[in-house]
Amino acid sequence: MKWDLVHWDDCAIELEWVVVEVGNKSVLRRLAKDGDDDAIIYVDPALMAVLKVQRERQQMWKEKLGSLWVEQGLVFARDGYMLRRGGIAPGGVQDAGQVSARWRTTRKWLDLPDRFRIHDWRRSKVTNDLDAGENPVEVAANVRHHSPGYTMAQYGKRRVQGARKLASGTAHRIGSGRIA
Repeated sequence: MKWDLVHWDDCAIELEWVVVEVGNKSVLRRLAKDGDDDAIIYVDPALMAVLKVQRERQQMWKEKLGSLWVEQGLVFARDGYMLRRGGIAPGGVQDAGQVSARWRTTRKWLDLPDRFRIHDWRRSKVTNDLDAGENPVEVAANVRHHSPGYTMAQYGKRRVQGARKLASGTAHRIGSGRIA
């Protein structure tokens, strides 16, 4: 993510870039998925508050490192922690090993299971949205799945209670709920 793609007032984030590994190096590449040039996801205010803390943290590093900081506008840029000669410059993309190491620290701090992956946050969000009765079309669009059918096939497996409610509601609407 880049800072200029965070829309603070709308609680929205444009997805335009992705970090990929090329050989032994992490680089930025334009995101192209499903022909969606203007991919925007909407997030809750709590996540926006976390991003504000990240921006303040990053500003502290910029001030501390001065001219060593290479500004690329990244939300999760490499900071000045444990810099090495010839390593990734502060302000650049983080290498996958560094992200993994920080995730392990965060996971331990949050008392999450050792097997809990970063991607599991996304999975939990989608599952919770569907279980709360949110519109699958909107859920699919917000996580950028190509169709609501795909979202339901991947995440809708625990929807027995919802299916029972739907069947009961249908019976009630057509009047067959009174037939004994």
